[in-house]
Amino acid sequence: MSDTEQELNAQKREMPEPVEGSRPIPWVVLVIVGAVFVSALTYLGMSKQVNDPSIGDHRVAADFVVAKGSTTGPVDGAQVYAAQCVACHQATGAGLPGVFPPLAGSEWVLGKPSVAVQIVLHGIDGSLTVKGTVYKGQMPTFKDKLSDKEIAAVLSHVRSSFGNQAGKIDDALVKAQRAATQSHEKPWNGDAELASLK
Repeated sequence: MSDTEQELNAQKREMPEPVEGSRPIPWVVLVIVGAVFVSALTYLGMSKQVNDPSIGDHRVAADFVVAKGSTTGPVDGAQVYAAQCVACHQATGAGLPGVFPPLAGSEWVLGKPSVAVQIVLHGIDGSLTVKGTVYKGQMPTFKDKLSDKEIAAVLSHVRSSFGNQAGKIDDALVKAQRAATQSHEKPWNGDAELASLK
């Protein structure tokens, strides 16, 4: 038997390559898919999409809008806190252990108001000791992001929340502190620089 004949015999033993047929989708499958689609539309049309008010923390989108301080109206410090601070310091002011320092009972929050203002204005980059624990994170600067009224409002909120009982801070103090350190461009170097401001 020649090589050509052997190749032909080998090809005859092979199964043909499969091809896609033109069979239509079975009617049963189409009926099932159609029934599921119609039932889904019926459910959406008949169901009431009202959330139970007892679920969640009762905040709405307006609670997360940072109130822009006008020259006449007050700024809501809680709103500024929710928009700018809550991600790190948490809703309870307890921070995240070992990562972000607490504001509740913090000597930096309850101490001299001018120091708290400086921290918010310029931020911190370096080791900072809070309630005996050293934190090595970084706090952003807010001098270009928040107005004097907003900084005063958020600090007043923090100093009177989370169990803290310190006095309010007015925007005149923030304005004076901003002017006094206008040339300070870098964040404070944690304890190394802030300790002298205490």
